[in-house]
Amino acid sequence: MKINSLTINKTRTLVFLVFVTILFAVFASKASFAVENPQSNGVGVQGTISAPPPTQAATVVSPANGAVFTTLPVTVRGLCPNGLLVKVFKNNVFSGSVACQNGSYSIQIDLFSGQNDLVARVYDSLDQAGPDSNQAQTTFNDSATKPDVGARVSLTSNYARRGANPGQDVTWPIIISGGTAPYAISVDWGDGTAADVYTQTTPGEFIIKHKFDQAGQYRALIKAADKNGIVAYLQLTAIGNGVVADSNVAGATADKTTTTRTVVLWQPAAIAIPLIASTFWLGKRYELKRVKTRLSRGEHPFGG
Repeated sequence: MKINSLTINKTRTLVFLVFVTILFAVFASKASFAVENPQSNGVGVQGTISAPPPTQAATVVSPANGAVFTTLPVTVRGLCPNGLLVKVFKNNVFSGSVACQNGSYSIQIDLFSGQNDLVARVYDSLDQAGPDSNQAQTTFNDSATKPDVGARVSLTSNYARRGANPGQDVTWPIIISGGTAPYAISVDWGDGTAADVYTQTTPGEFIIKHKFDQAGQYRALIKAADKNGIVAYLQLTAIGNGVVADSNVAGATADKTTTTRTVVLWQPAAIAIPLIASTFWLGKRYELKRVKTRLSRGEHPFGG
């Protein structure tokens, strides 16, 4: 039996098209992917993009310039660019921080005995400072501290904002000075948990730590009392890293849902099927045309 080139080409074309059809069908049915985070054995890359520092200053609305106080703490309020960190300074000493929300801020601070020049300053995520606010000159008439005791007890820190992943310790160096040791310290982390309690026998630096269950920004309020019962205050901004569903500063709720998304790649098959059908149609039409041409010439239709 003689097999001509047309029959061989036809067979090859048919086999190729069947192979392509099967390949696309398998690819379409199997090609899916699931992305789940966090992934094991993954590599994280973190970078910092330079940006200019803030140009808009915060304001100190309260207390008013010239205000006099006899009790502590004092609440400092004002306006600020939304989303930035606000730090308040008394006589150029850091006294507390809070995240600016809805264009305003509120921070509880203590004061030095006598005159205190209060200034608020905003900072971006790169810790770049904006312009100083207006200055509010206040006076604290400290009737509790005795003249022979020295400076009243005071709290400060080199860090206005610190954070960690939920379930991991946020560690924070705090500096206590003045007053009369020993000191009793309590820390309300702003997440609804019971306050942490510490004792410090001497002035200097000590470490506080806490684990947040959820992502968010929290107001951490530290109180320290010395042997004579004189109390100092320091408000800081603590962060539980992660995606926050509710952006309230005090105890935001984290969105802990891990999304797995499966995508079936049906598009290749949808494109291939019309192409395969059209190829068969064109091939069949071409074959019929060749058969008619051979018959019109008196030749065997299949070249026999």
